[in-house]
Amino acid sequence: MVRVRYAPSPTGTLHIGGARTALFNYLYARHEAGTFVLRIEDTDQAREVEGSADAMMEGLRSLGLQWDEGPDVGGPYGPYRQSLRQTRYQEALDELRARDLVYPCFCTPDELQTIRKAQQHAGRPPRYPGTCRHLSAGDIKTREGRPFVLRFRLPEQGATVVDDLIRGPVRFEHAVLDDFVVRKSDGMPVYNFAVVVDDHEMAITHVIRGEEHLSNTPKQILLFQALGFDLPAFAHVPMILAPDRSKLSKRHGATSVAEYRALGILPEALVNYLTLLGWSPPDQEEFFPLTHAAEGFTLERIQHTAAVYDQKKLEWMNARYLRELPPADVAVRVRPFLADLGIDPDRPPERPVVDLDGAVELVRERSRTLVDMADQMAFLYRPVTSYDPAGVKKHFGPGTGEHLATLAEALERVADFSPDTLNALYQTIADDLGIGRAVLIHPTRLALTGRTVGPGLFELMAALGRTASVARLRRAASDAEALSAAASAP
Repeated sequence: MVRVRYAPSPTGTLHIGGARTALFNYLYARHEAGTFVLRIEDTDQAREVEGSADAMMEGLRSLGLQWDEGPDVGGPYGPYRQSLRQTRYQEALDELRARDLVYPCFCTPDELQTIRKAQQHAGRPPRYPGTCRHLSAGDIKTREGRPFVLRFRLPEQGATVVDDLIRGPVRFEHAVLDDFVVRKSDGMPVYNFAVVVDDHEMAITHVIRGEEHLSNTPKQILLFQALGFDLPAFAHVPMILAPDRSKLSKRHGATSVAEYRALGILPEALVNYLTLLGWSPPDQEEFFPLTHAAEGFTLERIQHTAAVYDQKKLEWMNARYLRELPPADVAVRVRPFLADLGIDPDRPPERPVVDLDGAVELVRERSRTLVDMADQMAFLYRPVTSYDPAGVKKHFGPGTGEHLATLAEALERVADFSPDTLNALYQTIADDLGIGRAVLIHPTRLALTGRTVGPGLFELMAALGRTASVARLRRAASDAEALSAAASAP
């Protein structure tokens, strides 16, 4: 049975590269009716960020990626935190020492830095020169009490080939590798060693991870072989690049799942988008739920080249989800973003006619994110206290106050405050005044919302209701002339 794992280090937030790796593992496990394992690789305790592991798990859950085994749900191969697996690592290290496959290295960080600088100055790649590789028992005895690391005794000849399921065979000559560290001087195992022991003991069949780990893979294969473990299959997923094909970073926008959530990106949209970053669905459909993606997910359809991140496409997908999800569902999700604006839709200073579901229906055609949606519907729940300056300059001029006052009186008398009736009323008033409807429509929108763009005018008036609409028109009518003069002043 297929067993895959996502194994983050708790040193920061769940970024989109890690989220996509977790997603691809999850989809492959579900496609193969296998097991998705979450393992926390926390051996580098100096870099561990408090609360990071819990935040990462919360981020995965928010995307709908629930693991079958892990630190919180348990499983037959636990514990699922490397910091709790020290006994087993020591047993594996003892086995390698007994077979003379590791040796102590007493070189200090300063000495190693001097060696690296000399190699770089000579135009050679940095490589441990094997200073301590041939120390005798007596040499080691004389160094007792000094801190040391354990290095793996790399074969001096030959090469290791990674049979990658995505990019094919990749050959690594041993001559360009070096005797890498497997245990640090504080006794903690390093990543390349611990991951081999864990993948073996957790019966991982497929290691699906980012291509930045490809250079680690020959070292891990050598350790698998030295310990007599069966090799898992390896699949290295291409990177996610920025639009300019540089490394994706904060300067290109959000990079963590938490940041996307704060920006009002729906998890369904983010998962859908990440699935398409480097994978091609067999039916070429762009919009699909996780279950549908899992049905068609195979490693063969993962692209060989880097995926390019496109914020505009993500927001386009998010806008479609906002339009197609049930209004009641979207209403629940937009509440925290209204709260960020200081709005409680259940206790507004001005209560609109529509409920929150109706407010969602009113604005979602023009909304890209939940932040955008909350901003667009805010006019329904609080009085207008300012007007867009460009709108004032363009739409509030001589006579505007009189027009707005006329509209307020007419709206107060109209029996049916529906979009169709309001539409007809504005046409009648425009005809009576001998002006175009736009001369009434644009100032009305500005008076009711403080903005020049938004939902259809007559729909927003019906949603706002007669009382608030009339009050705002009268307020703007009394201010229009002064505002126009101020906007036109040099």
